Amino acid sequence: MSTVSKSRRKLKLWEALALSLGLMGPTLAMAGNGQGLIDAVGKAVPLVFVLGCAGVALVAYGFVRLTRYYNHSGSAYALVGATVGPRAGFFAGFALLGTYLFFSICTLAALGAFTNALLAAAQPNSEHPFQLPWVVPAVIGLALSAILNTRDTRTVARVLLAIEGIGIVFMVVLTFVILGKGGAKSTGIDFSTFTLSGVSFQAVMGAVVAAFLSWAGFEACAALGEETDDPRRNIPRALGGAVLLTSVLFVVVMFTQIVGFGTDGKGLEAFKGSGNTLGTLGSQYVGLWFALVILFTSVMSAFASHMSSAATASRMIFALARDGFGPKPLAELDAKHGSPRNALWVVLAITAVVDIVSWATGRPNMGTGDAALDSYFYFAVIGAVCLMFTYLMVEVGVIRFIATGRVAIPRYEIVVPLLGIGVIAAAFYFNVKGQDSLLASPFVAFAWCAAGLIIVLVAPGLARRIGTTLTAELGINAQDGTGARESEPAAPMGA
Repeated sequence: MSTVSKSRRKLKLWEALALSLGLMGPTLAMAGNGQGLIDAVGKAVPLVFVLGCAGVALVAYGFVRLTRYYNHSGSAYALVGATVGPRAGFFAGFALLGTYLFFSICTLAALGAFTNALLAAAQPNSEHPFQLPWVVPAVIGLALSAILNTRDTRTVARVLLAIEGIGIVFMVVLTFVILGKGGAKSTGIDFSTFTLSGVSFQAVMGAVVAAFLSWAGFEACAALGEETDDPRRNIPRALGGAVLLTSVLFVVVMFTQIVGFGTDGKGLEAFKGSGNTLGTLGSQYVGLWFALVILFTSVMSAFASHMSSAATASRMIFALARDGFGPKPLAELDAKHGSPRNALWVVLAITAVVDIVSWATGRPNMGTGDAALDSYFYFAVIGAVCLMFTYLMVEVGVIRFIATGRVAIPRYEIVVPLLGIGVIAAAFYFNVKGQDSLLASPFVAFAWCAAGLIIVLVAPGLARRIGTTLTAELGINAQDGTGARESEPAAPMGA
């Protein structure tokens, strides 16, 4: 039995943080996001991650600021809708839905790639180790995701935190071992990886979008605003904590991996060709047992990221349908667990179809030599570009929020989102420059977002309904424009 209702508040701070960590998938990011950057930037991959870190921090400011006043299962859809307007909110929400849908697709492909890397590592003496068609572990992962994501949200959060916690611990251990041994014998600890030595600024900025993949999803816990205790305090803290924790982790671990393989041509080629960089380095620097453990955590991290992506996408569909975009059954919550089960089935069905078609056709071909990784990179970049459109709209929203003086936020803070817009615009430009195929990942993302823009322009009635519904759902005060209520005052600035 299902019912249309608002989600019940029950999650704690750490459980909201777990959803963001689960969607980012730190172990997945560090095991699979660097290989696709080698051809573009060579050994400067750590520099790309430093710039990505700065850009994400600027974007995170907007989410942290706005979630102190607005909390909604639509995440950026509601944040932008409340600050810029319902049409802009719908566009941001549609772009964000694209992000989570494409991430749900790509993370299952990563699950297939990492499963085969684990199987190969478990057969060290075999010249032709047994491998599965990557779609097999992908479909199994999808089935498990369907089971867990229709259970209590708290159960999902605990599973995500356990998986990522183990992966992070082993990454830290591997980092200490590699740095303690001085990195690769051929090149050692090479700090020139943080410079533009031998690579153009254009190439580095073009790669920043791919680096954003590693942080993509930090904002996922904003979709739990209606399910979290004291959301105006806990959601901003979860957002900030997710960005801070992973920023330090990603830059250090990516640097360690580059120097672990070696920054010469041979080392970079080995990095690029690794099906799972953490597993390869674990075997090389510690031993087979360590490699098997970290490969297993990578597999689980890919699964956790998919599960979190699907959960968040379903909440986006639920929020949009509740406000008039989509069939009414998609706006229903499961009576027992309070999860948007019908919306979840839609997400998983789309994911299954796209992944099966990708496996059956052997497309896309991104040149990694691994069909599963090719599928992962292609759909992941589409999702990341969609996400940057959403980030752009949130930055515009927080600028307007501050400029209109709705609350006592110092006007000089507008500089932060303005810098964020600059970083996003530069990443867009350099990522698109030189693309010669309309099926390239950025252009597919543009097409998705263009569809959202068309809907906004041709359906003004939808925008009016969304505006009216959001006003009621967020409890927006007609006088000051904030979500403050007499019984629930806006959080103080130090919250």
